[in-house]
Amino acid sequence: MKFLDQCKVYIRSGNGGGGVVSFRREKYIEYGGPDGGDGGKGGDVWIESMDGLNTLIDYRYQQHFRAETGGHGMGQNRHGANGADSVLRVPVGTQVLEEDKETVIADLDQPGMRVLLAKGGNGGWGNTRFKGPINQAPRRANPGQDGEEKAIWLRLKLIADVGLVGLPNAGKSTFLAAASAAKPKIADYPFTTIAPNLGMVDLSTSERFILADIPGLIEGASEGAGLGTRFLGHVERTAVLVHLVDGTQDDVGGAWRTVRHELESYGEELGDKIEILALNKIDALDPETIAAKAAELEAAAGVKVRRISGVAGTGVVEILREAYALVRAGKAAAAAASAAPAEDEGWAP
Repeated sequence: MKFLDQCKVYIRSGNGGGGVVSFRREKYIEYGGPDGGDGGKGGDVWIESMDGLNTLIDYRYQQHFRAETGGHGMGQNRHGANGADSVLRVPVGTQVLEEDKETVIADLDQPGMRVLLAKGGNGGWGNTRFKGPINQAPRRANPGQDGEEKAIWLRLKLIADVGLVGLPNAGKSTFLAAASAAKPKIADYPFTTIAPNLGMVDLSTSERFILADIPGLIEGASEGAGLGTRFLGHVERTAVLVHLVDGTQDDVGGAWRTVRHELESYGEELGDKIEILALNKIDALDPETIAAKAAELEAAAGVKVRRISGVAGTGVVEILREAYALVRAGKAAAAAASAAPAEDEGWAP
């Protein structure tokens, strides 16, 4: 299935049905009076987040969504039927933006969220609504209100707990395959990964989290080089970043600085996220080289460097447990903050 994480769609809610001018005309009833019914309400346009979806590919083949028009009123005080709603079903983590691609209408970050995008027009009144002691035979009715029409952007940001970042060929896909049941494409050339991959990490029956692998970053990615920073949005929601550095390259410190610069240039607080730094591919190095590369990377980053190998599985479980502990601590802190009562500011007139 092709991965699609942003698209433009056009929506229109239904028009309201028109009211009708009608009079009761039956045998032996001399003064029938008005009996025109109201029009039905136009259908709404909704968007709903659904479990089991992980791409917006459905909206590549259909970009126009329109709710039904309400039924027109009829004689004998019969009201028109309401128009059927139109529902856009999207993956959890989808954002809805205005046509300017900046104003956020809704952020569907929980399953089952349902947001109204366009309200249908109200139905018009029939002539029964206008009768009174003075105007006992009104010959007027209202048309239905028009629906709303606009273009919106859908942008998917995958829901993951931990994100993998690094230069191309840093071993992110291999690490993902070793840590989960995911089967990303793995090859010995840059930009093997051209779309984000997700994997479920099962450390035990009660310890599991989602790991996201995004395409590699290169120098100038924030300015559009390579695949740019388009896919960095998929790690905005993560609690922890695992930064992999290829130990077989010459300048490991420069590799770390390149990716850090792109993360900080992107913004969205990516530069402030908790980072676990790891020297990868140690299976291809001798102990002396591993020690020298790790020391060089620690000097550049100023933090402890883990030594791992995605191919051999060395250190993979340990770094996953460390990431899970940080994710769990972050969730506990967020839950405590949301449950804490607001400070009493005191009474004020």
